[in-house]
Amino acid sequence: MNPQQQEYFRQKLLACRKALMDESRETLDHLHEENWHQADIADRASLETEAGVELRTRNRYLKLISKIDAAVRRIEEGEYGYCEDTGDEIGLKRLEARPVVTRTTEAQERYERAEKQYSDDD
Repeated sequence: MNPQQQEYFRQKLLACRKALMDESRETLDHLHEENWHQADIADRASLETEAGVELRTRNRYLKLISKIDAAVRRIEEGEYGYCEDTGDEIGLKRLEARPVVTRTTEAQERYERAEKQYSDDD
């Protein structure tokens, strides 16, 4: 991967990170502004359900932000775009679709098969 491609992915990752952080901040602001003292028990249950969904979404965002940070570190260390299992280059189309990936498609399939095999054994 040439330096221009690395910079492209770095910028893409940072833009995604910023969008996720902004949305997480909006979620927190919304939860702080919400009136939690609803007289009607059904209204309160609905609010709590919505808050639970928002918090689960925010948790997924935090996990993705962690993956983005790791991908940016790999760019800085010159390891971005290479499979963590095989060392082979990850295709640009795959990186474009999911810039945080750490494995080639083939290595990811092997990993998932092995993971499924171990979970089936339990």
